[in-house]
Amino acid sequence: MASVAAWLPFARAAAIGWVPIATHPLPPPPIPKDRRKADDEKLLINVSGRRFETWRNTLEKYPDTLLGSNEREFFYDEESKEYFFDRDPDIFRHILNYYRTGKLHYPKHECLTSYDEELAFFGILPDVIGDCCYEDYRDRKRENAERLMDDKLSENGDQNLQQLLDIRQKMWRAFQNPHISTAALVFYYVTGFFIAVSVLANVVETVPCGNRPGRAGTLSCGERYKIVFFCLDTACVMIFTAEYLLRLFAAPSRCKFARSVMSIIDVVAILPYYIGLGITDNDDVSGAFVTLRVFRVFRIFKFSRHSQGLRILGYTLKSCASELGFLVFSLAMAIIIFATVMFYAEKNVEGTNFTSIPSAFWYTIVTMTTLGYGDMVPKTIAGKIVGGVCSLSGVLVIALPVPVIVSNFSRIYHQNQRADKRKAQRKARLARIRIAKASSGAAFVSKKKAAEARLAAQESGLQLEEFYKEEDIFELQHHHLLRCLEKTTVSLDTFV
Repeated sequence: MASVAAWLPFARAAAIGWVPIATHPLPPPPIPKDRRKADDEKLLINVSGRRFETWRNTLEKYPDTLLGSNEREFFYDEESKEYFFDRDPDIFRHILNYYRTGKLHYPKHECLTSYDEELAFFGILPDVIGDCCYEDYRDRKRENAERLMDDKLSENGDQNLQQLLDIRQKMWRAFQNPHISTAALVFYYVTGFFIAVSVLANVVETVPCGNRPGRAGTLSCGERYKIVFFCLDTACVMIFTAEYLLRLFAAPSRCKFARSVMSIIDVVAILPYYIGLGITDNDDVSGAFVTLRVFRVFRIFKFSRHSQGLRILGYTLKSCASELGFLVFSLAMAIIIFATVMFYAEKNVEGTNFTSIPSAFWYTIVTMTTLGYGDMVPKTIAGKIVGGVCSLSGVLVIALPVPVIVSNFSRIYHQNQRADKRKAQRKARLARIRIAKASSGAAFVSKKKAAEARLAAQESGLQLEEFYKEEDIFELQHHHLLRCLEKTTVSLDTFV
C-alpha cells in the first residue's frame, strides 16, 4: 500500500496536466499538533465553493485514494479550516458517496471524459463502478472511443485529401461518399433512379396485356411492347455497365473489388443482357436464356449502395452468423427427428402421403415454421400428437435466437446513427470555423487598409479627424509595425 501511495501524487498530477520532474516521493504533509488528538472528527471539504461534510474514518476506509490518505493535507486551508479542491462539485457528490456506501455510480448526464479525469485525480479506479451502472459506463466508453477514432480518421482523411493528385483516388472517394461533390451526388441519384426503373420494368413486363392473336392464351406486356422494354433495358444496362467499369477503374485494389459481393451482384445483374445479344432465335437456346433472365432480379440488391437500412441489415446478418447457424442446425435436427417419427406413425394408413422420411420433411418444415398448408395432414392419433409437438417445438426453436438478432440490429443501427450524427456535427463545426476565419480575416484586412490610409495621411501632414481617439493609437502603431515587417521581409527576399 505504501508503494502505491508513493506514486499516486504523480499519477494525479499527470491527470491534471502537470508532470513533475522528480524521482523521490513528496515530503510528508504538515499536520498541526492540535489535529492529531481526535480518533475521529468531522471534516469540511470545499469543492469549488460547494461544501461537503463527512467523517475522517469514512474517508480512511480507502487509504489508496487521495482523500483516504495523508495526501489530502496538501489541500488543507489553515485559515478556513477546510480542504479545498478546485474540481467539479457535481461529480464529487458521487465520489463522496463511494466513500460512504462503498458503491460508485456513474451519472449518465455527465461528460465521460470529465468523469474519468475526476476519478483519476482522486485516485479511484473505474473498475469499482457498481453493476447497476457499469454497462452504461462501458457503452459510453465504447461510444467515446468510436467517436475519437472517427475524428482521427476524418482528420487524416482531410489531410490526405489535400495531397490527392490521382484521379482514381478522387473518383473512388466520390463513389464511397457521394455527398462530397455535386457531380458525385448527381451520379448517385441517377444510378438509383435507373435501378428503380429496371426493377419496375422487370415486374411490369410480366403483366398480361391482352390475348394472343389467333390462338388461346394471354399476351404479356413484355411480349406486346418488346421494343419498348428492350430499349429501356438497354439504357439501364448501359448505366450499370458504366458504373461498374468506373468503379473497377477507381478501385484501390481491383482484384479485391472484383471478388467483392457487390461486384459479383453487378456482374450477374448485367450479364443476361449481353448473353441475350449473342443468342439466336433457336427455341432450345431461347428457353435457356429465359432462365438466365431470372438473374435480373439481383439488380434490386444494388439498392444496398443507396439504402442505409439494407446495409445495416447486411451487417446484422454478418454479425449474427453464429446465431443463424445455430438456428439452421437446430431446425435441421428437429426436422429429421419429427419426420422420422411421423413416417412410422402414418406409414400403415391407406392412401397416406407420408410415403418416406424425405417426403415427411415437407410436412415438418411447414409445421415448424407455422405455415401449415394443409396438403399433408396426419390421420392417426399418434401422428396428430407428433404434429402438435412439432408445431410447438418450431415456435420455441425459431424464437430462441431472435432476441440476439434484434439486439445486434439495434446496436449496429445506433452505431450508424451516432456516426452520422458525429459527421454532421463535425461538418457544422468546420463550417462555423471557416466562417469565423473568413470574417476575422476580412475584418483584419479592412482594419489594415484603414490603418494604412491613416498612416499615409499622417505622413503627408494631413490632420486626422477627431473621431480617432487615443484608443486607436495602439492599433495604429500595431499596423505600422506589421507594415514595416512586411517591407523588411520583401526586401530580404529580394536581396536573397
